[in-house]
Amino acid sequence: MKLILLQDVKSVGKKGDLINASEGYAKNFLLPKKLAVEATKSNLNDYELKQKAEAKRKQEELEKAQEMKKQLDDKVVIIKVKTGGNGKLFGSVTNKEVAEEIIKQTGLDFDKKKVSIGDPIKMLGERTAVIKLHPKVTAEVAIKIVEAE
Repeated sequence: MKLILLQDVKSVGKKGDLINASEGYAKNFLLPKKLAVEATKSNLNDYELKQKAEAKRKQEELEKAQEMKKQLDDKVVIIKVKTGGNGKLFGSVTNKEVAEEIIKQTGLDFDKKKVSIGDPIKMLGERTAVIKLHPKVTAEVAIKIVEAE
């Protein structure tokens, strides 16, 4: 029996998948618990429309991420910090602080958790921050740590 899954079902498939299930499993488990619907013509039509809409949405997200990457590449974000002797910082500069400065200085909006600088920055100088904008798109931003006056 052909079914369209409405939710993820362990060892069967993910939400939106078109599956073949035995009639007993479908009628006794999947359909009564509203985990799936029968793949009739109208349901298949809806399924195809949802698949196309999802593909279009994913493509738009990818294009938006690529556009943000173009704007972020070749940017230098300057972060002013208090320092002690020998160019060492009081404390350190973390991913969160770098992300906030990038957002503030570029005006772009992205998830702060997607910014990675590796280890926290504890010295003056330059580093590179990697921003994962999309599973297929990452941007690199130059970070310059300078002494605050």
